[in-house]
Amino acid sequence: MTNPSWQGTNLPRVGGFNRAVVLDTIRRHGEISRVELAQRTGLTAQTMSNIVRALMDDGLVTENGHAPSTGGKRRVLLKVVPDAYSAVGLHLDPERITGVLVDLAGGVRLRTTRRLPADATPDSVAAALTRIGQQLVRRSGLEPDRVLGAGLAVPGPLDPAHRKVLDPPNLDGWTEVPLADLVEERFGLPVVMDNDATAAAIGERWSGCAQRSGSFVYVYLGTGVGIGVVLGDQVHRGVSNNAGEIGHVHSGGSRECHCGKRGCLEAYCSMRSIVADWRTAIGRPAPTSVAAAYDQLCRDAVAGEAAARKVLRQTATRLGQALASVVSVLDVDRVVLGGPALRQVSDLVRNRVSKVITAQVWAPQVRPVRVENALIGEDAAAVGAASLVFDHAYSPRLNTLLGS
Repeated sequence: MTNPSWQGTNLPRVGGFNRAVVLDTIRRHGEISRVELAQRTGLTAQTMSNIVRALMDDGLVTENGHAPSTGGKRRVLLKVVPDAYSAVGLHLDPERITGVLVDLAGGVRLRTTRRLPADATPDSVAAALTRIGQQLVRRSGLEPDRVLGAGLAVPGPLDPAHRKVLDPPNLDGWTEVPLADLVEERFGLPVVMDNDATAAAIGERWSGCAQRSGSFVYVYLGTGVGIGVVLGDQVHRGVSNNAGEIGHVHSGGSRECHCGKRGCLEAYCSMRSIVADWRTAIGRPAPTSVAAAYDQLCRDAVAGEAAARKVLRQTATRLGQALASVVSVLDVDRVVLGGPALRQVSDLVRNRVSKVITAQVWAPQVRPVRVENALIGEDAAAVGAASLVFDHAYSPRLNTLLGS
């Protein structure tokens, strides 16, 4: 039997942690018997049984048929009730807002997208985020107490202590904006916020269940580039909650980045910079909109057009070089590539990134690194935003044990 991601503890004063461990284990396995649940969590049969009973009383878990017979009494299977609770996820991108309603099992029940208001001021954007979230709740027909809250996935950097967006790229005039508070005041539900790459990693972990247990680096490619880090099933946010800003790691070049420094990875791997390189390479007119031009570039690359494929290869090479260092430092064996920039070219980018990492990573014979496409599509950040709400409510956390 493989080692479980989490072990419960039979020490006193850890009921909340054990409850989270049991719920997380059931959710990750889809269906599981009480006997296997006790084995995987390390809890005594009595402790585990009490927790399961409480989860069933709360409507979070239900019995769901029987496991195949192994000669004795057939075991009753447990599973999470998807409709027990839902959460709203809102992704703020410099061009659009994507909203989703996600159930407890990670399923997307509703989705919508809107362009940003023309003025894109903090107040107008907060109002737009609120309207989209409220519309999703109304369309769902759910009772208000069945929606736990809303999550915001936003470009960093962030000031989590004051729930502020500090100075996001491509949003002019946004300086120290208390966005989470602005939306919460209007929405009337609890609001949590994280940067888009970390949110996407949490969404991948929550929706991916057993396929995304353990440790991995999630690479989010959208307007910019960032990573979310999951180590031993714990999301690593760093001392300031801004871990993962790989876009501003020096990549060996001298091109000026929007942050004012030179040589940042994002100066070569953002949608805007990729389009600029492609326009130079083809030497002919291209769509003026970055989004339209990037879409055309991807279509050309899939069709085999040489200039488009060369630009994407160069981008993937730089990305792979940066990730090889990340993988070696963190000692992880899995990289997950996701985000809207990959929706048409995920395999092209993944194959190149994988080759570069394999060639450059430290000790590949000890720790072969798998590079995989994300399980969630281009709505990864929005789904991740909703998953922030579930993660805060139900995921096992070390600080529960530490009392912090």
